[in-house]
Amino acid sequence: MTRLWSLRDYRLLFSASAISNLGDGVSALAFPWLATLITRDPMLIACVAFATRLPWLLFSIPAGVWTDRMDRRRLMVQADLVRMVLTSGVITVILSAPGFPVAQEGLYIAAISALAFLLGSAEVIRDNAAQTVLPSVVPGERLEQANGQIWSIEQVMGSFVGPPLAGLLIATSVPAPFALDAVTFAVAAGLVWCMAIAPRLRPARRSWLVEAREGIAWLRGHRTVLQLAIMLGLMNALALMTVTVLILYSQEILGLGAAGHGLLLTAGAAGGVVGGLLCPGIAARLGQRRALMVALVLLGVTMVAIWVAQSVWLVAAALFAEMFAALLWNVVTVSYRQRLIPDDLLGRVNSLYRFFGWGMMPFGALIGGWVVSLAEPELGREAALRLPYLLGALGMGLIWLYGLRRLHI
Repeated sequence: MTRLWSLRDYRLLFSASAISNLGDGVSALAFPWLATLITRDPMLIACVAFATRLPWLLFSIPAGVWTDRMDRRRLMVQADLVRMVLTSGVITVILSAPGFPVAQEGLYIAAISALAFLLGSAEVIRDNAAQTVLPSVVPGERLEQANGQIWSIEQVMGSFVGPPLAGLLIATSVPAPFALDAVTFAVAAGLVWCMAIAPRLRPARRSWLVEAREGIAWLRGHRTVLQLAIMLGLMNALALMTVTVLILYSQEILGLGAAGHGLLLTAGAAGGVVGGLLCPGIAARLGQRRALMVALVLLGVTMVAIWVAQSVWLVAAALFAEMFAALLWNVVTVSYRQRLIPDDLLGRVNSLYRFFGWGMMPFGALIGGWVVSLAEPELGREAALRLPYLLGALGMGLIWLYGLRRLHI
């Protein structure tokens, strides 16, 4: 059986994922923290999260067609270089607006949201190409192991190292984390450029709509994949509803600063690392369907825990379990898709899957800000910041009931 680390292209892809996710982890804290430096309005903060995720709704399907039409390695390189340039634009906005005057907070949020939208658009193309290229880099029997390793390093760099590093950098200088982010995108682009993937035999280019319809027809003919996509969309909407308010929950309820919030996020990273290592074995032992049901239960329980938490340690434990459950879900569903979908359709079907699975996230972000704004006059600030977690737990319970009765994988 082929050893993953004997494959040069896999080593390069793994390293590029590690470096680019370090930058993503830095920006995951830096962007919302920057928003809170500009405003305390939960709806305005939600607008930044909405802009970041909106491209998954708008561009997932076109990205799939491009991924199947074009050189996937080149797409990844170009997307990372674009992200490098855009991140430099964030630095320009920060340096041009010292102190962020309150009278212009809407203007600054609009500028940051626009850059976040463009960064998210490049991320859609890059991530779809990266996930689609993996079956060309490793043999099919190693997909679970490869996915687990890549997700583990993404969690280590993106959530374990990145956020606390961002907290330290913000304490030094607000533009510093974004400067590091730009460097990581450049390095990741260089690593991917060094890959030597054999050229694929691509069909003659046809109408964009014809190619998109082929992916839609395949997805409609495979009900289980469509069910998983819709379930993931609802789960991600609930997750973004809570993630959007987590930065305010951390500041106002837990009393954490930038460094403390970064350390809190490392608890989730630890769950992702452990999940990436253990979840392939757990999935094999439990079976695919049972593993997914366990993941849904854990996700609901973690939201209940954060809803009632009085201690930062309980929140940290919940974030650990939440990411572990997310990795269990991903190891099962992504490997299932990669093995099932034909290579010439993989980009288009993956993009459709993400259209459903990720396209609902921007609305979850807006709902999170709206819930807090609506509930605060009646319940008070703290109860309003906790409310999205209760609603998220109820939603996860309904998804679990649906999966228990209707999902057959």
